[in-house]
Amino acid sequence: MPVLHNQVANDELKRRMLAESAPRTTLSFYKYFRIDNPQAFRDELYLSMSELAVFGRVYIAGEGINAQISVPQHRFEAFRTLLYAAHPALDGVRLNLALDDDGKSFWVLRMKVRERIVADGITDPTFDPTRTGHYLRAEQVNAMADDPDTVFVDMRNHYEYEVGHFEHAIEIPSDTFREQLPMAVEMLAPAKNKNIVMYCTGGIRCEKASAYMRHHGFEHVYHVEGGIIEYAHQAKALGLPLKFTGKNFVFDERLGERITPDVIAHCHQCGAACDTHVNCLNQGCHLLFIQCPACGEKYQGCCSEICRDEKDLPVQEQRARRAGRENGLKIFNKSRQRLAMDLPRRQPGNPEE
Repeated sequence: MPVLHNQVANDELKRRMLAESAPRTTLSFYKYFRIDNPQAFRDELYLSMSELAVFGRVYIAGEGINAQISVPQHRFEAFRTLLYAAHPALDGVRLNLALDDDGKSFWVLRMKVRERIVADGITDPTFDPTRTGHYLRAEQVNAMADDPDTVFVDMRNHYEYEVGHFEHAIEIPSDTFREQLPMAVEMLAPAKNKNIVMYCTGGIRCEKASAYMRHHGFEHVYHVEGGIIEYAHQAKALGLPLKFTGKNFVFDERLGERITPDVIAHCHQCGAACDTHVNCLNQGCHLLFIQCPACGEKYQGCCSEICRDEKDLPVQEQRARRAGRENGLKIFNKSRQRLAMDLPRRQPGNPEE
C-alpha cells in the first residue's frame, strides 16, 4: 500500500530542502466546490503531488480546497496539468504566484482533510457561500480606493494588517475569522449603503466574507480578485500605483513578501521602524513577533531576557523554570487586544504606531 503521509523527521526534510539546487516556485490557490469524498480526493492528490516533489500545506473539505505550496520549476507545467485534471471545478483555477520568492518556503507536503477549508463558524443552513460579492481587478481597486463612498475592509489577522494594508482600510480586531464575520456585520452597519471592498492575502477569506455580508443584507459588496497577491501582480504589470502599503504577511518560512518599500510597523522591543517577523528562538516560547536587527542581537533572537537566558539551558532545567508560569498566554495575539508581556512592547493605538 502506498505511503500517504510523511515519514521523515522535519529537521532532515528542512536540511534536504535547503540543500536543493533546483529552483522552486511558491504559489497558492483555492477553490470552493463540492467534494463528495474528501478523504479519497485527498489521498489521490497527495500521491500525485508527491511524485512531483511538491511541498506545502493543503486543506481539503467538502466545500473545496485551499493550498499554499512550492513546486520545482522544471515540473511546474506538469503540476498545472495535474491540478487542472484533478476535478472539473479545478480546470483553469487561478494560481497566485508569490511576489518575493526564493523557493525556500516549505520542506514537506502536508495535506489534511478538514470540516472547512476556512474555519468560519457559520451554522445558518440558509447561508449560500456562492452568492459572493463582485470581483475587482487592480484598476477597479485603485478607482474605488479613491472613492469617498467606499470602505475597504481587511479580513486578515492583526499581525498581517500591522505590517501592510490598503490605504485607510478598516481592521476587524478579532482573534479568528469566525469571530470577524459577525463583528464585520456590526462594525459596517453604519456604512450599509456604501461600497464595501473586502480583501485578504489570496482571496479565500474575503470571498466567503463577501457572501456573508450579502447574506446579512449588504448589497454593494466587492472583493479583491486573488487578494493582495494578485492585486500586486496586476498593478505592477499595468504600471498602476500601488494602493497597498508595506509588506504582505505569508504563512510559510518567508513570513512576508515586500509590496512597497514602506515600513509601517515597529519593533515590539524597542519601537524602531521594522516589519520583520521572527519566532522566539526559545523553543519553549516560539512567540511570533516583530524584531529589529539590533534587538535580535541584544536578545539573541528571543522575545525577552527571560527567554534569552533560558534558550540554551538543558531541557529539564528549562521545564523547571517554566513550571507554573503562564507561558500558554504568551502568544502574539491576532487582534489588537495584545496581552502584556515581559518585554517593552509598544501599545497599540499610540500615534507613533
